[in-house]
Amino acid sequence: MARQLRAEQTRATILTAAADLFDRHGYEATSLGDIVQHAHITRGALYFHFAAKHDLAQAIMELQSSTSRRLAAELDDRGYSSLESLIRLTFAFARVSVKSPVLRAGLRLAAAGVAVRPPLRHPFVEWQDLASSRLRGAIKEHDVHPDTDVDSTAHTIVCSLVGSGIVGRALDPSDGSPRRTAELWQVLVRGLVPVTRRARYLGLAARLEREPAAA
Repeated sequence: MARQLRAEQTRATILTAAADLFDRHGYEATSLGDIVQHAHITRGALYFHFAAKHDLAQAIMELQSSTSRRLAAELDDRGYSSLESLIRLTFAFARVSVKSPVLRAGLRLAAAGVAVRPPLRHPFVEWQDLASSRLRGAIKEHDVHPDTDVDSTAHTIVCSLVGSGIVGRALDPSDGSPRRTAELWQVLVRGLVPVTRRARYLGLAARLEREPAAA
């Protein structure tokens, strides 16, 4: 049991070190030697867990995927409306990405076009599906205009979130994602939500910006 625990801790250490380097320097610019040095481990320990650099990238994107699905499931269990669940989910993604080098690295790997091995789905496709299902629910609940093109809107939401994170970090690394996420929803709500329900969701976005610890 102790040996298994040490192996799990070593694997986690390797993944965190690799994610930190992928996030700061990119996939191509990071070597296995860099990861060994950054993790303070031996090459043997690295190769025991990961045969190649792409195996590390795959593991990081798997963690990103499981985190995304967990956050979505937790919100679904709370009984929010579909649109509120979607808005809260985007804030949750933003907050967790700020805190976690693994999730930031997953985003950078996905944006850089690092291949994803089946059965894992590309993160952006997964996020679009999460957004689409909630938009369809929001239409049924009369929180979103009935003529909304769900797939293109979901695509726009994902592109906006990813782009906002990349641009914001490049221009001002200290800038918090919750503010940018709130700005995005201030625009989206005015285009998607009927006037009679608009104030509720504009208020929600503003409140979530002020309360970054809430999910």
